[in-house]
Amino acid sequence: MVYCFDGTKYGFLSALLTAFPDPAAIVTSGREQIPLGMATIDVPTDLPRAKRAEERLLSFDRDFDFDLDRLLRCGMDDKEQVAFRYFRFLAQEKRPVAKRLANPDVFTAVEYIKKVGYEIHRFHGFIRFMETESGALYAPFSPDNDICDLLLPHFRARLPQFPFVLHDVKRQKAAVYDGKNTFVAPLAQADILLSADENGWQNLWKKYYGAVNIPCRERLKQMRGYLPVRYWQFLPERQNLPPDMP
Repeated sequence: MVYCFDGTKYGFLSALLTAFPDPAAIVTSGREQIPLGMATIDVPTDLPRAKRAEERLLSFDRDFDFDLDRLLRCGMDDKEQVAFRYFRFLAQEKRPVAKRLANPDVFTAVEYIKKVGYEIHRFHGFIRFMETESGALYAPFSPDNDICDLLLPHFRARLPQFPFVLHDVKRQKAAVYDGKNTFVAPLAQADILLSADENGWQNLWKKYYGAVNIPCRERLKQMRGYLPVRYWQFLPERQNLPPDMP
């Protein structure tokens, strides 16, 4: 049986409770992931019951909320099934299981949690802001995982005097700091007018990149190690260049 929920934290917990006794259960929020020919059941969110389950799971592992949030943010297609199997095992054991990596369900869940954390760390350094005509900063990016709001505290602390927008173009949403408050909002497309200073700085950066590059001593493998190719598209010095070109 496939148990479908609404994609929220408490929706997941409602599905976990409903699917718990089914040894062959599949839990998902996306109908595109449902195997052909399998019966489905839509699990409504039962908030009181889900909150009781949350308290119970927290009594087994104080990291439960953190781990669930990371797993639901993960960009892997099977993240919800991985979360279901991991937390069902936690409920069965009634104690933390994150170190029991010989269990394949635990190993996969821990790896997915790490993926999200690693990408947050990467984007602390990989985000490139552009100054707009209004003076606000704008940074488009396309993370593998749903992390744009998790980047807000870092950049708010680093740039407290500048309003900024972190635009996740893949998920069409934005994390915004308006100078006082932070919030997340849908954003399908942004028409940005860059300031004159920004255009000048980008041109200087491209000239610098061209000047320091030595074509006869290319180190593309090393470059990909320092900065994966999937993050290159929003770097000014890489624009208009094929991904395999220096």
